[in-house]
Amino acid sequence: MFQSKLISRVAKLKLYCSIIRPVVTYACETWTIKETITNRLMVFERKVLRKIFGPTNENGIWRIKTNQELDKIIKHKNIINFIRTQRLGWLGHIERMQETRMVKAIYTWEPISRRPTGRPKTRWEDDVRKDIQKSKVPNWKILVQGRRRWKELVEKAKTLHKEL
Repeated sequence: MFQSKLISRVAKLKLYCSIIRPVVTYACETWTIKETITNRLMVFERKVLRKIFGPTNENGIWRIKTNQELDKIIKHKNIINFIRTQRLGWLGHIERMQETRMVKAIYTWEPISRRPTGRPKTRWEDDVRKDIQKSKVPNWKILVQGRRRWKELVEKAKTLHKEL
């Protein structure tokens, strides 16, 4: 379907963003993303985008679009930034929850035992704090209480460059 000439590129992109991406990123709000998963997701997305947008003809020579060209076409709204925004949105939801809710209790729970020796595994909270630092959000604990302001910050995170 993505290679069909009968369907416009805009329609194909909308199909990808509304059907395929949500299926691939189901429950991504709770993921801890490692570098290998990031790379696999980006490769998947670029394969789909290359099918949608096809090759480029320059002076009679056909070539595939570069990663930078694809990133510019989708305006840096890639799958990793989508996951980042979903996690930040979930963080805001959790922070505004009442203390009696089970999710909030699990989020604030601190185990009695110690973490094993060696390099600690990355936790969800560590990933989300990194996302907040990349978004350069000062006083996020206060900002998260204002739903409208937090939503604006989350929307800004959609277009953050992955190099940040």
